Amino acid sequence: MNQQVDAVLETAVNQVGVNLNTASPQLLTHIAGLNTTIAQNIVNYRDENGQFASRVALKKVPKLGAKAFEQAAGFLRIPDGKNALDNTDIHPESYKLAQTVLKEAQTQGVSLDALPLSQLAAEYEVGLPTLQDIVASLEHPGRDLRDAEPGAILRSDVLSMKDLKVGMQLQGTVRNVVDFGAFVDIGVHEDGLVHISRLSTKRVRDPHQVVAVGDIVDVWVVKVDEQRQRIELSMVAPKAKQE
Repeated sequence: MNQQVDAVLETAVNQVGVNLNTASPQLLTHIAGLNTTIAQNIVNYRDENGQFASRVALKKVPKLGAKAFEQAAGFLRIPDGKNALDNTDIHPESYKLAQTVLKEAQTQGVSLDALPLSQLAAEYEVGLPTLQDIVASLEHPGRDLRDAEPGAILRSDVLSMKDLKVGMQLQGTVRNVVDFGAFVDIGVHEDGLVHISRLSTKRVRDPHQVVAVGDIVDVWVVKVDEQRQRIELSMVAPKAKQE
């Protein structure tokens, strides 16, 4: 029962996000990429240095490396931070694109929902779903993704990494898209990584052209490393071959 409650709580905080400056260590441990030690270090850093003024300041927290930052940053909100984007579910690596979108709306003298997104997606060389998601985040800071997105159907027999088996098929929700692939929430503490080479049977140059945050996808377990707390996934069925 406790595992099921934890799984529900973990899914919720990774959809809604938490306030970085008020969250307890216990709540932070349910954020993708954060373990007990890192969660406590975040609170210790906050107690010693005052409230976080930006998400980037997280990089100063002991033991919070690049991988943990990539996974967790988008779910840690700063409502009254210096950068308004820190209170959205837009990941810091997409801030430049978000700022470009805002500038475009200002230049054209139109609201965000009036922008020609298909045209801009081609111009910026990003996927349309990614651009749509950024605009939605800009229009509704602090939004709850559960209000707009259907949830993935999670397996009741998979509650931790120990339950995962190579070859197992699962359904998950894309939580972050980076240059080398996508992180997918499959209902356990650590998000799994779908490497760019496993996103499609076709060669992929930009993961954003294939998936966007919030997408519900089918994945297969490729590798589970409990010691390093890493999960490798594939969106290509085991028998399918890459073209």
